[in-house]
Amino acid sequence: MFRKVVSLLLLGLLTASCSEKKQDKTVPEYKTMQVASSSQAVSARYSATMKGKETVEVRPQVSGLITKILTSEGQKVSRGQTLFIIDQVPFQAALNTAEAALKSAKASEATAQLTYDSKKTLCDQQVISDYELQTAHQALLSAQAQVAQAQAQVVNARNSLSYTVVKSPLSGVAGMIPYHVGALVSPSISEPLIAVSDDSEMWVYFSLSEREVTNLTMQYGSLEAFMNEMPDVSLLLSNGKEYGEKGRVDAVSGIVDAKTGAVTLRAVFPNSKHLLRNGGTGTVVLSTLREGVIVIPQTATFELQNKVFVYRVVEGKTKQTEISIAPLDDGKHYIVEDGLQQGDIIIAEGAGLLREGTAVNEE
Repeated sequence: MFRKVVSLLLLGLLTASCSEKKQDKTVPEYKTMQVASSSQAVSARYSATMKGKETVEVRPQVSGLITKILTSEGQKVSRGQTLFIIDQVPFQAALNTAEAALKSAKASEATAQLTYDSKKTLCDQQVISDYELQTAHQALLSAQAQVAQAQAQVVNARNSLSYTVVKSPLSGVAGMIPYHVGALVSPSISEPLIAVSDDSEMWVYFSLSEREVTNLTMQYGSLEAFMNEMPDVSLLLSNGKEYGEKGRVDAVSGIVDAKTGAVTLRAVFPNSKHLLRNGGTGTVVLSTLREGVIVIPQTATFELQNKVFVYRVVEGKTKQTEISIAPLDDGKHYIVEDGLQQGDIIIAEGAGLLREGTAVNEE
């Protein structure tokens, strides 16, 4: 009898043990978390290119040989500063010829005027006919036209001579000089004499996805509000170090790139120390601090038809819940703007592997 009781007890224990193991297999444990509000600093990084506030390619307006180069590559230049001089001899000669022609035309005009005045007196005295007076008047008009033409030629010759002195159109930094003294240049040259870049401020261009721009616009209420209220942005240089001054987003393109689906933005950075250079690259960092928000790991979410979901644990089972997230994130966490409340329990990892109504043993 004793042996039968012991056997029954052992059988009951083995049955209970197998039942527990079977239950453990059907109700696995998942890592969960309780949702709570906190402060979260969010930043996102975007590759960027730099351009000077204004860059102008300087080209000659007349043809000739370069006789002087009065600047150096990389030198700071001022608006109106002389950079090059092109051979002035032929243009000075053309100006002298034009001025001489003007003097001759004025002399002819004076002679024609005297003739007309004399003819008019004689005509008034009826000594000569009206025909002769009209002929003298026409000669005077012709002489006056020749003076006007000669004056225009002087202006053209003087302008051409002034174009031999090539000046900087703005204050900035001189680029590379591909020509040397003695080189023949003309207005049709393919490569400019020099490029001058105003780098007192640097325009830094970067791109956000259309979705990010749309979300930010909706978050701030309008595109204008987004640019006015958005915090200052930072810039990481090509060596990985942060630039010492902050910039502000002042322009957003109204066109979405059809190939990349991106929208270009422009941030303006002061460049008083000329550390930033035209054509340089860097990384723009958009940062913002959110107070009293719900922050969850991205591993707790999954996407379906461009919507973001989490699994809440309700009465021991998963319940799929759509959430709205902030447009900016740090690549590891999301700020939840709608869909969750403090105290909710959610699956913290592997949400994409679960299904609606899965039984969960909370870890």
